[in-house]
Amino acid sequence: MKIICIGRNYAGHIEELGNERPRDPVLFLKPDTSILIKKNPFIIPEFSNDVQYEVEILVKIKKIGKYIDQKFAHKYYDEIGLGIDFTARDLQQQLKEKGLPWEKAKAFDGAAVIGNFLHKSTFESVDDINFRLEKNGMTVQEGNTSLMLWKIDALIEYISKYFSLKIGDVIFTGTPSGVGQVLPDDLLTGFIEDKEVFSIKVK
Repeated sequence: MKIICIGRNYAGHIEELGNERPRDPVLFLKPDTSILIKKNPFIIPEFSNDVQYEVEILVKIKKIGKYIDQKFAHKYYDEIGLGIDFTARDLQQQLKEKGLPWEKAKAFDGAAVIGNFLHKSTFESVDDINFRLEKNGMTVQEGNTSLMLWKIDALIEYISKYFSLKIGDVIFTGTPSGVGQVLPDDLLTGFIEDKEVFSIKVK
């Protein structure tokens, strides 16, 4: 399986980082080694002094597809989840300034939290899902999929032009505003609507 991530898909997050609004979705990949093993803590890597959380709605692909038309995209997934795209922000900034790829800042071991998935029938619409991240019991990020610049089905159409989608692939659909640094002993808890779908300790 592969992890396909979308950058700059919420206007608020684009603004908070001072980035330019893209004309097309920004795509990058994480390897399966970036997945944080369930029940393991997230260990801050020694090469960064500013690792930040980015909470994101996830989509799990259920069948193989290529050049998927947006109107058929809903047939390629049944499960919606929540995760964290951990980002070594200081390292990412250095790489961006040099025009280099982001992988070292985004795809390191443990940089992808994948929480529990819910069947999409749980929701009236996948384009109206509330989600949030709590840090030590306080809400630090909250969003709704209606605020995505590119909705889930549009993302599947776009991604499948470049990458064949396979069973078990996971799409990270982008983060809303409110990203911030993690510190040792932080507890990060993710919710879809009011259902807890992951809880991660930081070390």
